[in-house]
Amino acid sequence: MQTRSCLLAISLVAAVFLLASAVFAQSSMENGKLKIHVSPKQAYVFVDGKAIRDGSQTMDLAAGSHRVAVYNYGYVPQAQQVHVGAGETTRLSVALQSIGDKVSGPFADIEFKGDPRAAVLVNGSSPKYFVGHVDEFNWDWIWHQRLLVKPGTYDVTITRNGDTIWSSPVTTKAGEKTIVYLNDGGKTETKPWKVGLSLPPQPRFHAGIASATVPLAPVSARLSADNRNLTCGQPTKLQWSTRDAVDTSISGIGEVPEKGDRTVTPNGPSTYVLTAKGPGGVSTQTVTVAVKTQPSASLSISQPGIQFHKVGDHIVQQDSATLHWSVSNASSAKLEPLNTDAMSGSRTITITPKQTADGPVNENLTYTLTATNACGGTVTKTATLHISGSIEPPPATSLASLFYPTAYPTKHHPKVGLVATEKMVLSNVASEFKSYGVYDHDATLMVVGHADVRGAGKYNETLSERRAQLVKDTLIADGVPADKIQSRAVGKTQQLDEQAVQELQVNNTEQPAAWMKKHKRATWLAYNRRADILLEPNGKPSIKMFPNQSADAHVLWQRPIPTLKKVEQASRPSETEQAKAIRHSSAT
Repeated sequence: MQTRSCLLAISLVAAVFLLASAVFAQSSMENGKLKIHVSPKQAYVFVDGKAIRDGSQTMDLAAGSHRVAVYNYGYVPQAQQVHVGAGETTRLSVALQSIGDKVSGPFADIEFKGDPRAAVLVNGSSPKYFVGHVDEFNWDWIWHQRLLVKPGTYDVTITRNGDTIWSSPVTTKAGEKTIVYLNDGGKTETKPWKVGLSLPPQPRFHAGIASATVPLAPVSARLSADNRNLTCGQPTKLQWSTRDAVDTSISGIGEVPEKGDRTVTPNGPSTYVLTAKGPGGVSTQTVTVAVKTQPSASLSISQPGIQFHKVGDHIVQQDSATLHWSVSNASSAKLEPLNTDAMSGSRTITITPKQTADGPVNENLTYTLTATNACGGTVTKTATLHISGSIEPPPATSLASLFYPTAYPTKHHPKVGLVATEKMVLSNVASEFKSYGVYDHDATLMVVGHADVRGAGKYNETLSERRAQLVKDTLIADGVPADKIQSRAVGKTQQLDEQAVQELQVNNTEQPAAWMKKHKRATWLAYNRRADILLEPNGKPSIKMFPNQSADAHVLWQRPIPTLKKVEQASRPSETEQAKAIRHSSAT
């Protein structure tokens, strides 16, 4: 039984050995070696962000690409991708370049007791915050191994092979030494160290056979803006520089290089903070840029009020005014109700009131200028224009036909024939036409001479010419411009028939005398001895209303030719006739 147990145990051991051998052989086939040589010899190697150890060395790495970084404080670091082949040895030589300047005191010293190969990171957890390894800072008696810092608080991390051994803030004072016992849970002890008060400027890195001195340079930063007082949309250039920083950022921008410039266009008052961080500490610089967010605008009008006068369809007076406007510190502007978006300008405006009915005009028109910008600012300005005047109906035009005695005007007396009543009618026509001409500048008068049916055609044509000409001459004498009057003669070719005359008499406002009623033919003849007046270009005719009740009605009506004396007497109005209302009819 014991023999069988021993044999079984031996078999299990053999199986485990064979399995381990197989795993080891497989692992060896999947790995490769990196043989790295570094200068200075104290430089520390990081692989894929993990602290490996200091100095030249050969290490096993999984086959593939790895990021290999070499750091030594006081030197420019180097990092590169390195391919390690399975079962192969890759050789790499890295020589770092010294920065070469010195750091001045006073100093404090930080000393570590514990894992000698572990990397020391200050103020950050990435390799760029590496300052040395524990073995460089663990002794200060016969040989000096010192991590020198300016007075202050530092976040210290001790790490190796991806593991954090210890991490904690360490506060230091000039002329003191802080000892961290890594092998005792990170216990710290502070001792006087007056040497730090008098040490001369130290090189960034110094190492001897068993000594090492690393003074951490304080981080400095500078930030400026070429213009700190902006209008909305105006850019400014930020310029910055840092020293001994490994991480640099600006609020509102993000990470930036250690020095450079950037053009920014803030939409409001902005404060930019430059933060520079490195093993030697943190430095911040602030610059505040003021931004004028409120636009400015001006809107004015050349005069507070304008006049508008309209008669019928014709505008008699329509004044204008000029708007002036401008905006600044704005990205858009709108002027209503002109619906213009120009940032500045002037506009001459001619206004038609909203009112269309007849009557006085009394309106206000307000113009509004609104300006905005991308900074959220807005401003509104207004200007008001007062419109006054009137809208009136077209002026009345009383057009009445003029009646003549038989055979007048004669060839020898062409200026005789308009009796007093007809002269007053014609005077009224002239007065109203002159008023109407202000309303309608294109209006003219057409005088058409007529004759009754008696006499030869040629004679009546000449007679009707004299009648039209006498009316024309009288109108001119009454102030109607000659170029506003035309005349023509139709003789006896366009007679009013007797039925038309009877209808005119029925509608006549003046009742006919008894003798007119008895002799209808004489009345018919009297109605055709006339001159009509037409208003052009619309062709409105004169009203044919015989002066039945006037003192000179009989002279105009009688069929025989009245004597020259009688006609001349009828041409001079009596006081009674002058007092009577002028006969006319409405043009509407």
